[in-house]
Amino acid sequence: MSLNPKTGEQLKNFWGYSTMAFFAPKASYASDGWDGNQVREFKEMVKAFHGSGLEVLIDVVFNHTAEGDSSGPVISFRGLDNVVYYCLDPESKEYLNLSGCGNTVNCNHPVVQAFILDCLRYWVLEMHVDGFRFDLASVLRRDDKGEFLPGRTLVDVIEQDPVLAQTKIIAEAWDAQINQVGGFPGRWAEWNDHYKNDVRRFVRGEPGMVPVLATRIGGSSDLYQGSGRRPYNSINYITCHDGFTLYDLVSYEHKHNQENGEGNQDGTDQNYSSNSGVEGATNDPLVHALRLRRMKTFATILMVSHGVPMILAGDEFGRTQQGNNNPYCQDNETSWVDWNLAETNAGLLRFFQKIIALRNRHPVFRRSHFLTGEDTNFDRHPDVSWHGLTLNKPDWSGRSRVLAFMLDGSELPHERRDDDFYVALNGDKVKHSFQVPPLKEGKHWFRIIDTGRESPEDILDEDQGAAETRGKRCSVLPMGAVVFVSPNS
Repeated sequence: MSLNPKTGEQLKNFWGYSTMAFFAPKASYASDGWDGNQVREFKEMVKAFHGSGLEVLIDVVFNHTAEGDSSGPVISFRGLDNVVYYCLDPESKEYLNLSGCGNTVNCNHPVVQAFILDCLRYWVLEMHVDGFRFDLASVLRRDDKGEFLPGRTLVDVIEQDPVLAQTKIIAEAWDAQINQVGGFPGRWAEWNDHYKNDVRRFVRGEPGMVPVLATRIGGSSDLYQGSGRRPYNSINYITCHDGFTLYDLVSYEHKHNQENGEGNQDGTDQNYSSNSGVEGATNDPLVHALRLRRMKTFATILMVSHGVPMILAGDEFGRTQQGNNNPYCQDNETSWVDWNLAETNAGLLRFFQKIIALRNRHPVFRRSHFLTGEDTNFDRHPDVSWHGLTLNKPDWSGRSRVLAFMLDGSELPHERRDDDFYVALNGDKVKHSFQVPPLKEGKHWFRIIDTGRESPEDILDEDQGAAETRGKRCSVLPMGAVVFVSPNS
């Protein structure tokens, strides 16, 4: 590792993505990493999480190892059988680099397949984890020459293994050359980077994003429906460890990775971010207000979308990496979670807590089928109806930056019958007025979310919202979101 050009300090492999001992927890994560204590601590951690009703999934990296390219060290696999464990160029015998990390593991050789399966089974049977997220999982579908295998691969073997049958398996469904989001089989879930990019582009004010945003909110049927899969195969997210935090997404137009010692050349340039008017730190109250509104709007879209939402740790209270979108080598304040922010940004934390609870209470946001616009109970309201500023007139044009929709909770099966919701989203730089759908006599809309309002008025419990007049219009601030509920009980 190189030195931090700003501080002169030695940079470290903080993420631990250059794996060699695949059966061992990373010792530096333990309070006492000597004499195998990390194994005991890991088991105690899992037991404590399970005791609190939480599952534990671990990130596994089988696409490359710490031995790197031909200039890297010989540690184990290279010395045991180089041709078996790595993908090599058929002519030059150089290491193929489909991982971007110097080498590519030959995952579909029988010996390597057996090794990986033994490793996964160990973490389930001995360490009691509940599932795995597979880094650059498209490598798991390649042959020894790096070619994509159309038939049965390690991906299928993992899915069908009896020991792993009850685990959750999540793919980062791409590698350095190919993106296969929507293409993994059966019960595999996938990080949906289409969701991430499309929602980011809408909330940064790009035109032409309304049709695809509706598809993402409805469960990404374009990616999963054709193969018989469901919305829950899509892991929806705005941010992850790899890239900007949520706060940085609305505070930086460009990456600032100079302290990584690579001349700011590392990390993606496709962030679809917007600094809300000023690059980085500022005391401007208007910029701060816009950033906070956009963060809450991101959270709102994520929680009303069909699919499985994923939140990056610290986003719930505005953690920043000072614009670094690749802090893999920063074992310092850049990457550490500052828990004091939970108090400093208590209003944002409250918003996240309440909108997560709202989603958990209402199955209308968690249907197992894609939103289709069908009226299955003949109440003249489909499961979803799309609108623009005017009812029943969604603007799918390239210039549009607004979208509204109504979810009919009575379209759910009787035992899961739910309330109705109306959501208005404004991705424009000016305020817009949306027409609110009319309801039956005696029913009312209650405004429970307005990301343009200050805490605690930005999100209310269902029984706290003030009743709105039927047919009224509502104003939504730039980059804002408003949510209404109408109880069906």
